[in-house]
Amino acid sequence: MKHEWKKHEKALYLPKTTPEIVLVPELTYFTLKGEGNPNDTFFSEYIEALYSVSYAVKMSYKASEPPKGYYEYTVYPLEGIWDLIDPTQGLKDKSNLKFELMIRQPSFLTEAQAVSFIESTSKKKNNTLIEQIEYKTFEETLCAQMMHEGPYDDEPASFERMEQFCRDHGYSRISKIHKEIYISDARKTAPEKLKTVLRFELQKD
Repeated sequence: MKHEWKKHEKALYLPKTTPEIVLVPELTYFTLKGEGNPNDTFFSEYIEALYSVSYAVKMSYKASEPPKGYYEYTVYPLEGIWDLIDPTQGLKDKSNLKFELMIRQPSFLTEAQAVSFIESTSKKKNNTLIEQIEYKTFEETLCAQMMHEGPYDDEPASFERMEQFCRDHGYSRISKIHKEIYISDARKTAPEKLKTVLRFELQKD
């Protein structure tokens, strides 16, 4: 049976539009680091690089020797960890942002295979960023999350709701670093209809 994250992993990818506490397990990703305003044209090259390698893994069942344990699945959505280059400057200028974009990978993929897919895809595609992709394991553990509906610029209001929810339940945010999971395709979706999972790590007070 095909593994579809929208059906089988709703707790991680389709939370409610109200804050909640969630335990996030250890997961593996292709990741790519960068800096700058995500509204600038360069940003699409980062997304393209990650999807190129991710789809190479998905289509590997057609190879003469597919990865051991391969199973049919839907490619996971784009995610991003966001921080500030200079915290004293805040978000007055979005060029002050630094990010690590990522796409989760299926459990059958090994580190050696991941490296091989990165190398082979970089030779086929005219995108030098592919060579900078890393294969990493992340364990976010205890987090607050919610589904934000609407423009990205309206996210601060949702973060305020999440932080208040945490205070009310005896938790505090570890840092201003946060993760976004892009359920909607911003190229095809009106800003007011965008769906984005917002998540940050917590500690018990």
